[in-house]
Amino acid sequence: MEVVKINTEIAITFIAYSALMLFIGFYFYRKNKSTEDYFLGGRSLGPVVSALSAGASDMSGWLLMGLPGALYVGGLVESYIAIGLSIGALLNWSFVAKRLRIYTSIIANSITIPDYFETRFDDDKHILRIICAIVILVFFTFYVSAGLVGGAKLFESTFGIDYAYALTTGTIIIVAYTFLGGYKAVCWTDMIQGLLMMSALIIVPVVMLTNLGGYDEAMKIVADIKPKALSMGEGVSALAIISALAWGLGYFGQPHILVRFMSIRSTKDIPTATIVGISWMVISLIGACFIGILGIAYVHKFNLSLQDPEKIFIVMSQLLFNPWIAGILLSAILAAIMSTASSQLLVSSSTLAEDFYRRIFKQDASPQMVMKIGRFGVLLVAVFAFLISTDKDSSILKIVSYAWAGFGASFGSVMLFSLFWSRMTRIGAIAGMITGAVVVIVWQNYIAEYIKLYEIVPGFLAASLAIIIASLMTSVRPGTKAAYDKMIANLRS
Repeated sequence: MEVVKINTEIAITFIAYSALMLFIGFYFYRKNKSTEDYFLGGRSLGPVVSALSAGASDMSGWLLMGLPGALYVGGLVESYIAIGLSIGALLNWSFVAKRLRIYTSIIANSITIPDYFETRFDDDKHILRIICAIVILVFFTFYVSAGLVGGAKLFESTFGIDYAYALTTGTIIIVAYTFLGGYKAVCWTDMIQGLLMMSALIIVPVVMLTNLGGYDEAMKIVADIKPKALSMGEGVSALAIISALAWGLGYFGQPHILVRFMSIRSTKDIPTATIVGISWMVISLIGACFIGILGIAYVHKFNLSLQDPEKIFIVMSQLLFNPWIAGILLSAILAAIMSTASSQLLVSSSTLAEDFYRRIFKQDASPQMVMKIGRFGVLLVAVFAFLISTDKDSSILKIVSYAWAGFGASFGSVMLFSLFWSRMTRIGAIAGMITGAVVVIVWQNYIAEYIKLYEIVPGFLAASLAIIIASLMTSVRPGTKAAYDKMIANLRS
């Protein structure tokens, strides 16, 4: 059987975990005195919280469901995704974090990514801010829907309830504590959730190996029934490997990760945060990959039925552990989903409140009113994401890959050039952002079936070319070069 019967212990564990997350949301509800508190935590978070929050908000339910499912179906070749992500995350922490933190706090008090781009390029017409906001709202709505699909699959498999009820339950829990607590609630719950996720990804494969008779025996079973699953290159095209590694490019443009760099307490905390964040990430990714590969052996050896490969972690947790432990392990999936979806909802709400409402329509709005609009934004994006998630056959990994590519191509290239090229202009940023988003959408919908290349690659390259050409054809606005030089001076001090 794919699932075990519902039991009281798992239900109690889920309820207790959800209650703890909601309590944290209530705790921080009264502590948000300004929009900077609500959207950036007052820039007061230390390196460990910042690093684990960045990791947990990054990985989402695809780490425990999408990635193991991909390796279960495609074998070790899918691990190139994990390799690309690890490299991309390391480069992001090493080269982007410090420059972005300096620019968004010392040069100008920017609390959102659109805010940063507008300030960086002295865009008094708010064109960049509007384009950024549209990109964020479109792609994050899809991204949040991936988390809601993961939550629905979790509740459906664990409790045997109808998909629609499972989807509604997960959505209410995620929205509630994001709505109340804001950034600090999201980050502190992310830290708890990140530790829970990593622990689960260590424990489950270790117990799977024990039950399979050890590593050698497990690999022998996989080699006998699916030999290509253990190959990193056999029968795999160069484009497939490039596509998998290219996931790393996406890091430079993910607003919910970049905002962690903006909120960290000090640039001096970044080296510690880098070590913590990358260590967490590598351990978690290795565990997820092992679960997928070992799942091939386990399903075959014990003659199990697995209709949905993305549920391999759920099935293993239920079969291998007593209900109390299984409840904790399954809560790790809920943790992954909640940490990412809440971060994305918060960034989306800040976009509506700061970048649309306050900056464009009502500049004299009070902080309290902006926070109210922000909370309304949480509900609005959640509703649209909920509607997209009603298709129970949706692939978590497929939805995530599309949104990841959208941000990586449209924001990633612009972010890198803005931090490392003083000659970049406002028109260059606009051209790069629009080009990246359009190429991703067109490629995924009209070209991908003919050329098997992940859309982030052509999107990122096209955006970079557009930035260079448009910048060289236009002049740098007054003041932007001086601000850039000031950022460099602070970087070296």
